[in-house]
Amino acid sequence: MRIAVTIFLTDQTIEPVRLAQELEQRGFAGLYLPEHTHIPVSRATPYPAGEPLPPEYGRTLDPFVALSAAAAVTRRLELGTAITLVAQHDPICLAKQIATLDHLSRGRFTLGVGFGWNVEEAADHGVDWPRRRDLVRERMGLMRALWAAEPVAYAGEYASVQASHAYPKPAGGKVRILVGGADGPKLLGQVTDYADGWMPIGGRGLAEAVPRLRAAWEKAGRGPEGPVVVPTAVRPTPGKLAHYRDLGIDEVIAQLPPGDEGEVLRALDDYAQYL
Repeated sequence: MRIAVTIFLTDQTIEPVRLAQELEQRGFAGLYLPEHTHIPVSRATPYPAGEPLPPEYGRTLDPFVALSAAAAVTRRLELGTAITLVAQHDPICLAKQIATLDHLSRGRFTLGVGFGWNVEEAADHGVDWPRRRDLVRERMGLMRALWAAEPVAYAGEYASVQASHAYPKPAGGKVRILVGGADGPKLLGQVTDYADGWMPIGGRGLAEAVPRLRAAWEKAGRGPEGPVVVPTAVRPTPGKLAHYRDLGIDEVIAQLPPGDEGEVLRALDDYAQYL
């Protein structure tokens, strides 16, 4: 079982360079970072995990900047987002950021795609909340056009780009894409449309959801290579990891506390038993 980690890195936690070095030295598979650009004080949207909203949500480092720092001091550690709020980005600029990070890290980047939960945050980015999934699908189409080997145009209702010269390209010609979110027809459609797999939070309901996803994947004609399922924000136990293995899952992303260096390294010491 490959064990990666996720953490809310902030201006008060362990620094990304120190964490990345420790992860690689200890043999962890990867580092995945979440994203929130800001949390409006007037927030009316309830926090899905139950109030109060943890303070680290309003203090997160930019994941692409932090992962770039991590990439510079590692050689094997995989790097990713869990997740990127694609609807809140200019897709042309985001495509460049992703391709550059993947190029400089020699193909170690995974894009976790998310749709968000904070209506007020998204509104400040001009996101039409009911249409955000359609917006994300089109922005993913635009980015894939810019990553293509030859110039190709993309035209949609919410996003378009002319056939363009856009370099660097992702290493190997593509970026691994995992869609985050709860099981359901909309989620399955996003995964089978443009992704390599699913990034569920935790493991509840996977025994029923994973077969549905695999059936949808086959129906969509996506072929034998996939879908990948990578549970994130996991609190690992021997029982959970055995359950994942039984479902054919070979990578999980364990949750680290948003703490200082000492607290985080103690958590890594605990998780090392599963490597």
